[in-house]
Amino acid sequence: MATGHTDPQRRERILAATLDLIAEEGVAGVSHRKIATRAKVPLGSMTYHFTGIDELLREAFTGYADHIVAVFERHLSGAGTADQAREAVTDLIHTLSEGPRRDLVLTQELYTLAARHTAYRQLCQRWMRRSRDLLEHHFDPATARQLDALIEGLTLHRSLDDAPPDRALTREVVARITAAP
Repeated sequence: MATGHTDPQRRERILAATLDLIAEEGVAGVSHRKIATRAKVPLGSMTYHFTGIDELLREAFTGYADHIVAVFERHLSGAGTADQAREAVTDLIHTLSEGPRRDLVLTQELYTLAARHTAYRQLCQRWMRRSRDLLEHHFDPATARQLDALIEGLTLHRSLDDAPPDRALTREVVARITAAP
């Protein structure tokens, strides 16, 4: 194993290994030892880089939330019209629901922590605010809030359904929510 002096990416590997382990075993299966083994770092690196498992989990989930916000941004940034924004939201839902199962598991693990612990709830609130901010470039605040909830819900439902609804149904529900009053 490389020392910290010759291994400047160690901290990032630890965070990545943490998310991988959570995706495979859930938060309950995470330990310093398992993460160190997966990241191929000395066990002492865990306490050198993080004050404890809670700080490690918060930083790993913050990075994950940043990743999902970047996915939102990639989909929504090219939309110049309301119709393009509706199609971007449809594409976003299908991208997220058809994406890696890992993302579904990580999202649900984070939500479970958020339901129990204030720090994770605040992390989720920041994530939702950032998502809504991106949606508000194209829709009014109330519609953006509804779309954000729709994106989460449809992503989950499509991910778990043996025969998920097709793009036409997604497009229809997005159009209904974004229709002018």
